[in-house]
Order: sequence, then C-alpha cells, then structure tokens
Amino acid sequence: MSIMDRMMGLMMGRMSKEEKVAMMDGMMDKFFADMTADDKSKLMTEMMPKMMEGVNMMEMMPKMMMGMMGGEEGEGGMMGMMSGVTGSGKEAGMPMMPQMMMEMMPQCLTMMLPKITKEKRTSFVSKMIATLAEQGTVGMSVEEKKGFQEELVEKIKD
Repeated sequence: MSIMDRMMGLMMGRMSKEEKVAMMDGMMDKFFADMTADDKSKLMTEMMPKMMEGVNMMEMMPKMMMGMMGGEEGEGGMMGMMSGVTGSGKEAGMPMMPQMMMEMMPQCLTMMLPKITKEKRTSFVSKMIATLAEQGTVGMSVEEKKGFQEELVEKIKD
C-alpha cells in the first residue's frame, strides 16, 4: 500500500458522511477536467460494479430518471441541460428527451434483465408491460388501442 493510500484511508476514516459528500462534489469537477469521454467511459466501466454493491436499482432508476429530466429539481437535471443545448426554452428540449429515452431504454433493459433473478425479472417485466400498454395508448381511439394491443400480443408470442 502506498503512502497516498494510507493517507487517504486515515483522512476518510475521520470524515463524516456529509463531509465526504461535500468533498466529492468539489473534487469531481477537478478530477474530470482533463479526461476525455473515452477516459470517463473506461473509468465508469471499472468503477460501476464497486459503486453498485448493495444498491437496489429498481428503486434507484425512477429517482435518477426524474432527476435527469428535472422532475424534482424544476429546471435542473437533463431538461435544463437540454434546453441550454438547444438554445431555446423548455419546449424545444422536450422532443429530444423522449427520443433519447426510446433509444436508451431498450439497451438498458438488454444489459440489466439477464442479471436479475427470474422471480424479480418476471415481476418487473409484467409491471413494465402493463405500464407500456397503459401509457402507450394514451390519446388513442378505441380502434387504435385494439390494434396496439394486438401488436403487443404478437410481439410477446415471438
């Protein structure tokens, strides 16, 4: 163990949880300042398993998504960033978010679902299908809903 590791261990052992969080917030900008996107991706791949130990993703994901979309922080999170990127207000950023989610969500599920126990996976998939069926038909006529449901049943049978 290097001297730096020992010093960090001593320092971290004496800090409260609040002090660690405050320190982390301040250090993140400095730490990532000279990293490329590839460097950050590699670091994330290596660190994610350690960070996720003991974390319940079924509870965490909705909170993260709401935070990213500004659901809890008003103009903060992803929606605030998106409106800044487009140079226009909130309305201009809205179409981009659903498009991003439609591309990201299937990929996330492809990676996540095989790692979940059969029982939890079954429960989650059932809940997800019910949500998709309900929210996917918002604003549809009776005929459109029927067609949508028939298409879902065909996809599930495959």
